[in-house]
Amino acid sequence: MPHSAEDKRRAITRLNRIRGQADALARAVEAGTDCAPILQQLAAMRGAVHGLMADLLDSHLRETMAKQPAPSQADIEEMLALLRSYLK
Repeated sequence: MPHSAEDKRRAITRLNRIRGQADALARAVEAGTDCAPILQQLAAMRGAVHGLMADLLDSHLRETMAKQPAPSQADIEEMLALLRSYLK
């Protein structure tokens, strides 16, 4: 979760952009648009979601690593679980 005001603003901006892409995709499907542009839009949405996930993961890892001189075993396990879920 982004904690600074700037990080929150940036995350909300990205989420709004993703929502706009999803709305445009729904309109395209309803209109019977050809598959190629729909697939292209889906790829753009996937990239936007992955970018947001990477930013949030980066923020979380930096925060976890900064809170103590060395991360605990539990912190390491949590980070690994996050990375595994991100890489699926």
